[in-house]
Amino acid sequence: MQQDSFSGRRRVLKIAGALPLLAAAHAVRAAEPDLAGLADITKDVAPITATERLARIARAQALMKANGIGAVLVEAGSSLVYFTGVEWHRSERLTAAVLPAEGDPCIVTPFFEEPSVRQTLAIPCDVRVWQEDEDPLKLVAGFLRERGLAGRSVGIEETVRYFAVDGLARALPDAKIVSSNPVVRGCRMVKTAPEIALMQRATDVTIAAYRWVHRRIEKGMTREQIAALMNAATRKLGGDPEFALVLIGEAAAYPHGSRAPQVVADGQVVLMDCGCTVQGYQSDVSRTFVFGAASKEQRTVWEHVRAGQAKAFAAARIGTPAGAVDDAVRGFYESLGYGPRYRLPGLSHRTGHGIGLDGHEPVNLVHGETTPLAAGMCFSDEPGLYLPGKFGVRLEDCFHMTPTGPKWFSVPPVSIDEPLG
Repeated sequence: MQQDSFSGRRRVLKIAGALPLLAAAHAVRAAEPDLAGLADITKDVAPITATERLARIARAQALMKANGIGAVLVEAGSSLVYFTGVEWHRSERLTAAVLPAEGDPCIVTPFFEEPSVRQTLAIPCDVRVWQEDEDPLKLVAGFLRERGLAGRSVGIEETVRYFAVDGLARALPDAKIVSSNPVVRGCRMVKTAPEIALMQRATDVTIAAYRWVHRRIEKGMTREQIAALMNAATRKLGGDPEFALVLIGEAAAYPHGSRAPQVVADGQVVLMDCGCTVQGYQSDVSRTFVFGAASKEQRTVWEHVRAGQAKAFAAARIGTPAGAVDDAVRGFYESLGYGPRYRLPGLSHRTGHGIGLDGHEPVNLVHGETTPLAAGMCFSDEPGLYLPGKFGVRLEDCFHMTPTGPKWFSVPPVSIDEPLG
């Protein structure tokens, strides 16, 4: 009886604690924004074709042969989508693809999931199923033996979980387990024209959503309300919202935010970092502005960030080590008195990251990264400056490398007074 009484009180407390959240949710629904002026701008986008995916597999197979790798194991996730089209979630039940150096790939999945997996499978593939009392890694090993690859090196995609690697090593003890980075990174880091077109459209959606939202930000708004506007506009424009980070005032000094309550007020910095996907490909754009009149210090720091972003763009040249881009920005900021290196006040994170099917993917624009820049590589350019206890400024636009140098997906703003150009 005492336990029942305690449980009852706990349920009451839970309900009481949820009431403010329910009320807030109701208020958001009641204040649903008028999106009548927005329209889907993604209706004419071309999805990735089967021909494109088969070309990726051919490229992967060429890289396998060049690196002495007999096959590559890829788990559910963005790399599985990249090569096969299969959109699947990770769970304790393994769904994975084996890409052999020659011939069609194989997908291993639970028996009862096969019909669902086939719904997005976009290439010819040998699909092998396993029952609940069977070991899926034995199916992988059997496929490799049939293809004469049991004694060859097996490349493991870098996000594959340990239980799968360990299970394959036990099922195929003679195989040499190696990194698949020369193969998978070698393919995914270099985007093709269809990929770049999808990333461009995703960026177009995000910029259009920013323009719509910026005019509607009012004094007293919370970060949650602004993010809700951004997500609503993104959906109406045809994108799938991925994230909408809003940082107000001092919270902008912390790159990924603060749990402290934040409300728009006169003279406060508003930093927004937002992105979406179109056909799975990502955008990532940050804008920083001041609600009302900007102070001299806010203007100065904003101009420093604008110049830092331009320094990164100018340093990004074909053949240049990716880390040299970060070094160029950091050296410039240090000349202005920030830092040194990653110390605050200053630039406390890398200058940028790779982007594509994942919002963050290899390689990064960070000190020490030796990978040379090549045509087709895509990066964010976001060398923010953060002043703890005051505010932060981040301007972020992505670019892709062309044979003649970098090209913006979105053009950076030139003034704190016109943060969207």
